[in-house]
Amino acid sequence: MEGVSFDFARRRVLVTGGTSGIGFAIATAFADAGAKVLITGRKASAAEYDRDLARFEYGQAEMTDKASLDALVAGIDRLDVLINNAGGNLAARDEWNPDTFAEAVQLMLVSSFRLSVALKPLLVKSDIGGGGSIVNCASMSAFRAVPMVPGYGAAKAGIVQATLNMGVAWARENIRVNCVAPGLVSTSMTAIMKAEGMEAVEAAELARVPMGRWGVPEEIAPAFLFLASPAARFIVGQTVCVDGGFSVM
Repeated sequence: MEGVSFDFARRRVLVTGGTSGIGFAIATAFADAGAKVLITGRKASAAEYDRDLARFEYGQAEMTDKASLDALVAGIDRLDVLINNAGGNLAARDEWNPDTFAEAVQLMLVSSFRLSVALKPLLVKSDIGGGGSIVNCASMSAFRAVPMVPGYGAAKAGIVQATLNMGVAWARENIRVNCVAPGLVSTSMTAIMKAEGMEAVEAAELARVPMGRWGVPEEIAPAFLFLASPAARFIVGQTVCVDGGFSVM
């Protein structure tokens, strides 16, 4: 893809949920920019995935399990960039069930906050221009009602608010915290919207996109690299919508 290039040579980057979709695109873009990238997934090893993940370090992590996250953190000795991307909707299990709702919030909001706090001491030590960076991943669901996934939406809205608070609280400690909110992006998670019988749903969503099309993960990843780079050294606490105009309709 044509565009601005970034240099993350000698930098250490953690991308949670980096085995597929937007997370994989982010991890790939950082690796292409020279970074040493650690990704997480739920399976025991990278070899268990259909996709070739050999260029990345891999860490098994269950986002809803504190002990699992503690073990992940314990294995990291230095870090310049944390990308809190892991997540997914639990619509198939009914997010209106309070237990499922709570799990969705734990999966995305609580886990990202827990990792950010736990890895803060390493990020403080980063000598990258502008300081260590945390870039969270939100969603258009943070800004509008999506009754099918109330837990997902609540978690993503919480991530936007957490970005504001962490950004302000840590701005003078050599850490910048920002967020990217993708719009309609074609991934395995959104594939259901393209399924037979969902034509009306897809058409209604696309009608809100001025560019009139789905995005792809490779169009979202550069925003994460920019926010983590020295080029964004005066940006903190912001949520950048990469959505083809969805959020302005």
